[in-house]
Amino acid sequence: MDKTERLFSIMDALRRHRRPITAAALAEEQNVSVRTLYRDIQTLIGLGAPIDGEAGVGYMLKSGFFLPPLMFSPEELEALVLGARWVETQPDDGLGAAARNALAKIATASPEDLRDRISDTALWPVAIWGQRKPIPVLGDIRLAMRQEKAVSIDYADEQGRPTTRTIWPVGLAFYEGKQTIAAWCLLRNDFRNFRTDRIVCLTITEERYGKRRSTLEREWRASWVNDRRHQDSEAGDTGS
Repeated sequence: MDKTERLFSIMDALRRHRRPITAAALAEEQNVSVRTLYRDIQTLIGLGAPIDGEAGVGYMLKSGFFLPPLMFSPEELEALVLGARWVETQPDDGLGAAARNALAKIATASPEDLRDRISDTALWPVAIWGQRKPIPVLGDIRLAMRQEKAVSIDYADEQGRPTTRTIWPVGLAFYEGKQTIAAWCLLRNDFRNFRTDRIVCLTITEERYGKRRSTLEREWRASWVNDRRHQDSEAGDTGS
């Protein structure tokens, strides 16, 4: 990698990080020495890149900075196209339309018109179900998470018995053929997972989450890790 490519790579790395990243971590990511990284940062600052930070603290791009679109490598373009096409196979019409629009914007916003390259990318996701049916609650859940508003659901268990719950959706997982909502359940006062195909009725309320969604997500991840460790510990405990 020559110096120009390395400088572009450093800018890409800084765009990926929302918080300061140390020179040591950035140098390891770029596979260069810390001394070389310091020189590259100073070169970028000299060229006008709005980089905040200093040696020993960390570096980040100033907020509001817009970097003009760069050329995509073949692998980067293939990743974007495959990801967008996979989203289009999901039963979420809103996300499917957004994926198509995003590809169109990427194709025409680049210095090179990429429409022909995108249409010729021979990578396709395979959906395991036939004619998919839209699931409107997926868009409602995404909206509730963005606005951090509680959701009221009528939810059926394996025997079809319904319960009415108020939940704070934390995340939405897409599997092949099904989707699962991770949420804080006010009925159980704990985190629970809900299958979208068992939701009989859903209403977004005006009630706000009791915590920020990002905080709930961290707590959910910690709970999930603890549960896995507990399960692994029980599986490995054969007694004495």
